[in-house]
Amino acid sequence: MADSSFDIVSKIDRQEVDNALGQTAREIATRFDFKGTGATIEWQGEQAIEITASADDRANAVLDVFKGKLVKRQVSLKTLDASEPRQSGQQSKIAVALKEGISSENAKKITKLIRDEGPKGVKAQIQGDELRVSSKKRDDLQAVIALVKAQDYDFAVQFTNYR
Repeated sequence: MADSSFDIVSKIDRQEVDNALGQTAREIATRFDFKGTGATIEWQGEQAIEITASADDRANAVLDVFKGKLVKRQVSLKTLDASEPRQSGQQSKIAVALKEGISSENAKKITKLIRDEGPKGVKAQIQGDELRVSSKKRDDLQAVIALVKAQDYDFAVQFTNYR
């Protein structure tokens, strides 16, 4: 019988992030506490978002609204890397980068965890910015998924291609 396997990845559902951004922009336009503050939220390229407002606290409030919309859409907040508010003329801006992919040192941490605490006979291989975990028994793979989910990493973790 062939090995069963799955992939551990850290990906962003760009459509969900875009929807959350659109909802946030609409809410900012209609909420009374954002009237006259010049608050905006928009894409800056493919992997970054820029929040602009007249004051630091208003920019942070926009970021909080955006985070709330992401949580409702099941997008992990670990994918966000928000900077501190910075002054740009009369405006206060926050740059939010979107983190995607598992770095090599984080991948090594996960493979070490699987090797040390996971069931015997489970193999983990690093493939670029994702991990392939394989085993002869599907129950062992379920145990590895539970083990990895129980850890608190500083990046989002998803499990794909379970077969």
